[in-house]
Amino acid sequence: MQESVDPPADPNVRWHASAADAALRARCAGQRGVTAWLTGLSGSGKSTVAVDVEHRLLQVGCLACCLDGDNLRHGLNAGVGFDAAGRQEAVRRAGEAALLMAGSGVVAIVGMISPYRADRDRVRARHLAAGIPFIEVHVDAPLAIAEGRDPKGLYAKARAGEIKGFTGIDDPYEAPLSAEVVLHTAEHSLAACVAELEAAILRVS
Repeated sequence: MQESVDPPADPNVRWHASAADAALRARCAGQRGVTAWLTGLSGSGKSTVAVDVEHRLLQVGCLACCLDGDNLRHGLNAGVGFDAAGRQEAVRRAGEAALLMAGSGVVAIVGMISPYRADRDRVRARHLAAGIPFIEVHVDAPLAIAEGRDPKGLYAKARAGEIKGFTGIDDPYEAPLSAEVVLHTAEHSLAACVAELEAAILRVS
């Protein structure tokens, strides 16, 4: 699989290269792996779009897996904080998991707020260094719309001071500057957003 990019903290840790290249893995999978990274405010529609796209891809015979930010905090990201350092680590871990999956020919669909541009850019750089396609998807809903949806009641808690450092309220969301796909979920139907992202993925997978 891909070569290591960042040197390990321990000099005794070495990277063991695989004898299988990306082309062989793609032939075995019958498709090219890719990561679609959905970023946006809480309540913007990331999870809803991600699970529907995953389902659509599987229906047409494309191996896909959704990595939802909340779900990852039940396992891979359990115990990781919600401060800036914690969010950076959560994104890094999700990015590495997606890279392993995409490098094996799977379409990895990540849905995370991932509010900081630099964190997302690092994930992109890891993919590009490994020759793995990376599609940044801005699930774009105005704050007022996302807060109005408030499916988990988090905005209400943030406004009441029960949650500190909540993205969009008292912590910034840094929107992508050049996302490959922008989904305006407040203006277009779920079906239209799913179709747009599915098409973008199939163009490179």
